[in-house]
Amino acid sequence: MASFKRSYQRNAKRAVSAMLVTAMCLSGGAAVFADETSSTSTGASQTGTSQTGTSQTGSSQTETPQTVSSAQLFSDVANGFWAEKHIYKLAAEGIILGDAGKFRPGDVVTQQEAITMAIRLMNLDSQLGDGSGAPADLKVGNYFKPYLELALSKNLLDKNEEVAATADKESWGEKKATREWVAKILVRALGKDAEAKASATLSTGFADQSSISANARGYVNVAVQLKITTGVEGNKFEPQGKVTRAQMATFLSRGGQYVSASYEDVYEGIVTNLTDNGLTLYANGQTKTLALDNRTVYFTKDSETRVAKSQLKLYTKVMAIDKTGSAAYVEITDPAEQLDSLEGTLLRVLSDNRLLLLVDDDSETITYDDSTVFLDQSGKAIKPADLALDSKVIVKRETFSGQRKPVIIQSTVLSKSGTGVVDAVDADGNTVTIKDKDGSTYKFEVDKNALLQYQNQLMSLSELQKDATVEYKVTNSVLVSLKVTESTERTIEGTLLEIGADGSMLTIKRSSGALETKLLDEEPKVKIGGIAAPGIDDLIADLKDGDQVKLTLNGDDVVTEIEVLGRNSEQLEQATVVSYDPKLQALMVMDKDGNVDAFTLGDETTFDYDSGTKEKTLAGMEALLTKNRVVNITHLGKRALSIQIVYKYEGTLVNIDTSEEEIELKLAGGEKVTLPYDSSIDVEIYGKSNPTLRDFSKGDSVVAVLNSKQNEVELLGAKISEQFKVDSVNSSNHRISANKGKVSNYIYAEKAQLIDEEGKAIKLSALNAGDTINVDFEGLTAVKVQRVEITLGVVTSVDGSALTIKTYTDGSESFNAKDGSVTVERDGKTAETLSGLSAGDRVVVSKTTDGGLSVKVLTSISRPFSRYDSVNKEIVVKRASIADDAYMYAVTSDTYIHQGDTTISVQSLQENDKIVLYFNGDELVEIEKQ
Repeated sequence: MASFKRSYQRNAKRAVSAMLVTAMCLSGGAAVFADETSSTSTGASQTGTSQTGTSQTGSSQTETPQTVSSAQLFSDVANGFWAEKHIYKLAAEGIILGDAGKFRPGDVVTQQEAITMAIRLMNLDSQLGDGSGAPADLKVGNYFKPYLELALSKNLLDKNEEVAATADKESWGEKKATREWVAKILVRALGKDAEAKASATLSTGFADQSSISANARGYVNVAVQLKITTGVEGNKFEPQGKVTRAQMATFLSRGGQYVSASYEDVYEGIVTNLTDNGLTLYANGQTKTLALDNRTVYFTKDSETRVAKSQLKLYTKVMAIDKTGSAAYVEITDPAEQLDSLEGTLLRVLSDNRLLLLVDDDSETITYDDSTVFLDQSGKAIKPADLALDSKVIVKRETFSGQRKPVIIQSTVLSKSGTGVVDAVDADGNTVTIKDKDGSTYKFEVDKNALLQYQNQLMSLSELQKDATVEYKVTNSVLVSLKVTESTERTIEGTLLEIGADGSMLTIKRSSGALETKLLDEEPKVKIGGIAAPGIDDLIADLKDGDQVKLTLNGDDVVTEIEVLGRNSEQLEQATVVSYDPKLQALMVMDKDGNVDAFTLGDETTFDYDSGTKEKTLAGMEALLTKNRVVNITHLGKRALSIQIVYKYEGTLVNIDTSEEEIELKLAGGEKVTLPYDSSIDVEIYGKSNPTLRDFSKGDSVVAVLNSKQNEVELLGAKISEQFKVDSVNSSNHRISANKGKVSNYIYAEKAQLIDEEGKAIKLSALNAGDTINVDFEGLTAVKVQRVEITLGVVTSVDGSALTIKTYTDGSESFNAKDGSVTVERDGKTAETLSGLSAGDRVVVSKTTDGGLSVKVLTSISRPFSRYDSVNKEIVVKRASIADDAYMYAVTSDTYIHQGDTTISVQSLQENDKIVLYFNGDELVEIEKQ
């Protein structure tokens, strides 16, 4: 473990006189040499900087610099600046001093300034002499002579090498520090000179290796090995590039982990106590308490930008820098809890703060004290006496003091009675989540014999509704009873037996055999699959074969919605019309086995026949019910529920025999049919020009449309579902203008069923520009158009049947894939399982036309930010190569731009910021600043 305190002592007089010079020397750069895309700072004021980028203050003592607390940013370093972390850290350590509140990150560092910084990084100020030993042939300012003298004695510089590289009358100290020269000085300061010499003959791997001086190559290699530098854009090192103050600061900050410089007021240890306004660290048997206030900033070891205080956790490793009793800078160096766990069964609660546990068939006594925290299964604080005997407990013990003191003792089972509100119900998973009145949230398994009641009526788990107020009892973490105590919306299921003559009430039979009669709302919503805009008259009430329904009841126990879950109807396929009597509305048919039967048609019958319009009526059907016409009938007893003139077959293509001119299909029920065609057959595949029969493959989903005599196929069309974004709608000619990617399409919806997200019928005028629609095509004909909601966000959890995402609007949505098909598209490949998804994936989720779940993983690119074109509202990124022509992307008001959980504006991005762009097709939907 790292030392508890690193002592850092400076010569006070030198520190005061050196403030201005230090301000010149040290600043925040984010990647000194690391991950650089430019040799100049971005997004920072250049006030006080000459045209060459050199500080105008030089080594002058005419200005009074200002010490900047780590709790502040320099006025010319914006919040979120790429070097923010390193500036905070070095300022808190007292290494960085400001110049009248400014940092001047873009100023170029001189060699004498770089040497000064290296000495201070090594914390060698106490060894500075008077500078009399500084060689005259290496000219520096008077202030820098002691630093030059000490740097030579510490072998940070090779005098002969430096003299040889300095021209006559050139000031060695005022010379601009180059990238390869700074690498050499810092590697020596880190004590890695021998390693550098050993790797001098090795390739650096940079494209411009030949430009790196031979005597610097080994030092560059070591800098790369230590991950202090990865070069600049284009895999170059730019050895003669000038080093800015921002870059130099980060160079020092990252190099600091390789020196043992014992800075004063820097503490490293384990967090043993954490409050809103303070933390206590433990190391080497000592504790140190530091205040936390609104000036304290928080980082993690691997982050370049600030994190929230909430990421600071008990028993994790941190480094904190003290500023007059307050922690100015806190860095989480290891987020893992420094605890081990012991699991056992509680046998007895003993006196003197002791517990007797059974652990692996052996008894073990655990001694705790007043600081030990006791928790129940949900993490709620309890007393030791609240632990139930024979219950399982987990004891977490600290691993850092040698005493292995118990710090957390938590019960793994829960037994309680309480009141609360239902937060979620998973009837399939047999669980219920309850938010207790004290604010705690619990998820319970429901006992198979649990007593569930709505007021005084028995209910099933599937009928329990979210937000219901309940009383509940839990034994050994299993819910054994629950009662809804306030009137609320709920659902019940049963068989529809009767609808009152005046339509004011209905009666159902529950699965238990009990009969229940309920009042109907004035206009209850009716949902029947396959029927557009159904009503009460479309329901089938029958003592034996009534609809299986789910009723939604409001708080007054009145039915507001009726959903048909199933019908006991029968199918009669491929029947031949014998006769039809329009007066009696009676249809006589013969089935395929020669059996004759008769059915009555009525208002409840739906009709399907080849027509130019969506509306199909009995009057339109009657003219087609001629002798020998082939029909499909759905019936309940002798009542015809639907009649379809067989003008087409839908199924899976088995074979096309071009020599015999026959098409073989496998229908939905598994039956195979062979249909003749002739050379005049039409072929339609949406999205394909001039298709032929050769474009079909075995297994394709197709529709075969028959001629008027029903004896040949006149059109073979592919059944395809596509998703579009609506551009505009022209209701008068039934046309939708939509796009898929960058391709615009006209969709004629005259024959299409139009439905919303829930399957309810809508009018074409209900569609608006920007809506997403799923369209089912049979050939070129749109037969179904469904408006769908799309949800964009980040996957937070996923298993085989459920997916939860955090949306770009900062909400959370869950999707269940149990009851329908699922397709997951990633990089052009499609899978039928959620298992390929991972937390952190950016996805767009929508429903497919068959009610399944469609998940598309967004594509992404990572680029350095260049600029924002406010006129064209486009973000411009730096090209990956000269040939890269994709570097400008439109930004809309819907584009989610953020850093971590914080939403930011596009204007806050600075040049060379690392950003990741996520795309839904060609649309930029997210910009994440790294």
